[in-house]
Amino acid sequence: MNILTLTADGSNTLYNETIGEHYHSKHGALQESKHVFIDAGLKFISEGKTEISVLEVGFGTGLNFILSFEYCNENNIKLDYTSVEPFPLTIDIINQTGYSNYVSSQIWTAFISNYERSLTSSQTLSPLCELEIPHTTLAEFGTEKKFDVIYYDAFSVQHQPEMWSDEIIAHACSFLKPGGVFVTYAITGKLKRAVKACGFNIEKLPGAPGKREMLRAIKGM
Repeated sequence: MNILTLTADGSNTLYNETIGEHYHSKHGALQESKHVFIDAGLKFISEGKTEISVLEVGFGTGLNFILSFEYCNENNIKLDYTSVEPFPLTIDIINQTGYSNYVSSQIWTAFISNYERSLTSSQTLSPLCELEIPHTTLAEFGTEKKFDVIYYDAFSVQHQPEMWSDEIIAHACSFLKPGGVFVTYAITGKLKRAVKACGFNIEKLPGAPGKREMLRAIKGM
């Protein structure tokens, strides 16, 4: 069961009773998504580009996606967004989050009207946006596509340790283009070593509220 929970910045998140963790930071769901994935990831990699491809690990509530869609739409960047999600939320739960307040009505309507279809195939939400949410685990996910940026937004290692093993991190990183960027809210010595072993240059950045640091890593050319 998922319980709607107010976070410190006034935005909502969900508490997943099965996992035992919130989908977003209780210090601010909206702040965390913008800081970690939009500012440190999307804005960083999309500078000077007219097209961008994103692979997200953990679609969850869709907050990272709608903020990405909004940013790319405002900056005339074509967005190809793929998000692996083994346990997709219902459309009713997503509607309860209140995230429609953070993007234009056109963005929200395009997302909600295509959400359920995107769980089975790629959907065109606008001339600038394609969305696909493969209903599978990361371990079972495969594609010939290579991506510009990975949003690694799995639950924490304390609650989902299998998502932070060296093997699964290497599997995720294999989908990035040379020069591509891996961003996540987490940073541990083990994670840094796993990403570095895949040929990445590591950056420690200031974290979102409640986190001292976060990880950004750039794949070698």
